[in-house]
Amino acid sequence: MQPWPKQSALTIGFAHAAYQLRDEYLARNGAAASFEVRTVDDLKARAAEADVLVVSGLWRNEILDGLGKLRFIQSISAGTDQFDKPKLAAAGVRLASAQGANERAVAEHAISLILALARQLHLARDNQAKANWRPMIGDRSRREDELGGRTLVIVGLGRIGLRLAAIASAFGMRVIGVRRRPGSEPNVEAIVPPAELHAALAKADFVALTCPLTQETEGLIDAAALAAMKPSAYLINVARGRVVDEPALIAALEAGRIAGAGIDCVYEEPLPASSPLWAMPQVLLTPHSAGETRAYESNVVDILLDNLGRLERGEAALLNQIV
Repeated sequence: MQPWPKQSALTIGFAHAAYQLRDEYLARNGAAASFEVRTVDDLKARAAEADVLVVSGLWRNEILDGLGKLRFIQSISAGTDQFDKPKLAAAGVRLASAQGANERAVAEHAISLILALARQLHLARDNQAKANWRPMIGDRSRREDELGGRTLVIVGLGRIGLRLAAIASAFGMRVIGVRRRPGSEPNVEAIVPPAELHAALAKADFVALTCPLTQETEGLIDAAALAAMKPSAYLINVARGRVVDEPALIAALEAGRIAGAGIDCVYEEPLPASSPLWAMPQVLLTPHSAGETRAYESNVVDILLDNLGRLERGEAALLNQIV
């Protein structure tokens, strides 16, 4: 394999619909030639120019066909399910994720959804839009709630899940984690394997999905999992839309089998206008914005520059290496 060139000899392509990644790179006195694209078509047209691509949602695996120059992809996101990893490996293209770039933002978004649902802020906003001053509620089961003493089940105890556990613990919540690897973690009362998922769900007041999308997690929250939850429980999804069987979730919400949901990601994005989720008062939707933060560009370029340095030094291991 040829030695990795100095940064000044590289061309880096930044590809994202909105983020100002190239500006951040140039503000760090980045030495490589660079370009920025905002659409899939523009990426396909210019990808052959790049030794390095910084890309996530705009990536399509066919872009790799015939690209002999590309040697490294720095994903902009923590998730890398969109990349054909065997195809990258066969082409000699390295891949690293941006794991950690938005762990604070996603964990804080998850607890925001939990708080909003518990305190009924979504209903308050609906009433504000209608200029409706809601009277006090006599039925205790319909009032706002407190988080102290409530049980949060976190499916996926990676960096985001553990940070969420720390925040939830500060609110006095009891935290149960679901992950393949046994052991103990601060702020987590118990860790159970995936085989015990349904038993854990039955204890939950809130279920937060913070797991990656894999073959094992796709469709993990299906009709049976939703049936295992208490009718008073809420589902929070800041993972990936395909972790949840969306028709089963809609059916459970319509039937009142769970109390509601805070949903940041859906199976098809943007969510089609025809989806029943839009009109459900017990659902709080955000547009896959859990990872959004003013610090995102800075955090991603930190990882990119670290990995470029490792490659130039001939180090075998990358930060957040995937391929």
